[in-house]
Amino acid sequence: MASIKNPATEALAPFEHMSKSDTILLRKRLVGESCKLFFRSDPLKIVRAEAQYMYDEQGRAYLDCINNVAHVGHCQPDVVAAASRQLAVLNTNNRFLHDNLVLCAQRITDLMPEPLSVCFFVNSGSEANDLALRLARAHTKHQDVITLDHAYHGHLSTLIEISPYKFRQIPNHKQADWVHVAPVPDVYRGKYRESEHPGEDMGALYAEDVRRLCEKATAGGGGVACYIAESLQSCGGQVVPPPNYLREVFRHVRAAGGVCICDEVQVGFGRVGSHWWAFQLQGEDIVPDIVTMGKPMGNGYPVAAVVTTRAVADSFRDTGVEYFNTYGGNPVSCAVANAVLQVIEDQKLLQHAQDVGDYLLARCRELQGRHSLIGDVRGVGLFVGIELVVDRTTREPATAEAQHVLSRMKDESILLSSDGPDRNVLKLKPPMVFSKQNVDTVIEVLDQVLAELADEHADLEPEHAHQTNGKTNGILAH
Repeated sequence: MASIKNPATEALAPFEHMSKSDTILLRKRLVGESCKLFFRSDPLKIVRAEAQYMYDEQGRAYLDCINNVAHVGHCQPDVVAAASRQLAVLNTNNRFLHDNLVLCAQRITDLMPEPLSVCFFVNSGSEANDLALRLARAHTKHQDVITLDHAYHGHLSTLIEISPYKFRQIPNHKQADWVHVAPVPDVYRGKYRESEHPGEDMGALYAEDVRRLCEKATAGGGGVACYIAESLQSCGGQVVPPPNYLREVFRHVRAAGGVCICDEVQVGFGRVGSHWWAFQLQGEDIVPDIVTMGKPMGNGYPVAAVVTTRAVADSFRDTGVEYFNTYGGNPVSCAVANAVLQVIEDQKLLQHAQDVGDYLLARCRELQGRHSLIGDVRGVGLFVGIELVVDRTTREPATAEAQHVLSRMKDESILLSSDGPDRNVLKLKPPMVFSKQNVDTVIEVLDQVLAELADEHADLEPEHAHQTNGKTNGILAH
């Protein structure tokens, strides 16, 4: 095994790396098989990245369509410089006064509608959602949580309990009595489909299920603590809720005494293009009681936040249990978050996401017109899902085909992931600097790969054309 030189002493000079096989062996031995890898049958070893490109140990460049974490681009120079400057001066916990924290809190709350005005800093989206549950329960004095099917809110024990995307994978898992699961408002594959309810208010229809759960939670003297949902469901398959959904849901939940939490961990900070926050797509009058954020906030550096109302924050304070987070809101984290916000504004990345996202959706729909394997194209801004189906009428998920597409795209140096309950939805959530030229590259290669699949299927006997034998390449993403 090659020795690794200290990059701190050879800052920009090339340094030796372990071989890819050595890294794989060490990971298996020291990290464990339960920690997921992209492309686990042939994992990538990435040693550097820049903007929307990642590079392996052999110097091969890959176009990154996966990373909603490197929000303003991998190793964005202004963000790197801000982190370096602050790290060279001071990094400590937030029990000391520091300008970075209050300036970051002000910048974030200024981007929120009234009355969202109080900011708590944490280290990750999981921590943010866990704190949001604590805030909701302190304010309402209730326990029950309404969540969505296929939702993912984080890896902490409290969050696994409200994340059907995770807990449905646990053998013999018993859903907690205080957890109530509402249908995901997926108008393509969900409980209520637009094709079967033409002209109906799909948002109100799906919200009616939430109303019934509120009644169930309050029966017998109980009560709703909160409704929590990703503003756009990512792991559940890039689902964009129908118009009027949050308006009706918030009305039902608040009538039951609960508060409303919007999880913006994957889709916040302008990814949708037209707005800073995805919940704003539902209307200017849609204001949650609590908003959580993470991933893109630090462009890969661990920083996250919870924003809430003064009333909810005061209820939390009145419990007498002070909130303290050793690293949450430290000077370096806040310097990074401030730099990310500045880059988004300076480079007009919201407008960029809208322009490139509209172009991406249009090009994907062109592909849908040419390839029957594409059942649905949906999304907004740089958040797009392409759902693959064996048959457009039955909408049978094309799971094996989706995994094949991902593997072939990787062969062509393009990184995509898949998700959804059937792992048949191709996910595009690239860094915000993704360009129209990048879109053309992805569409050209995807067109070729889908054509290959069509040719292969045409050569198979009909009874064997869609056998999958359960094998996938394990290409999943959060």
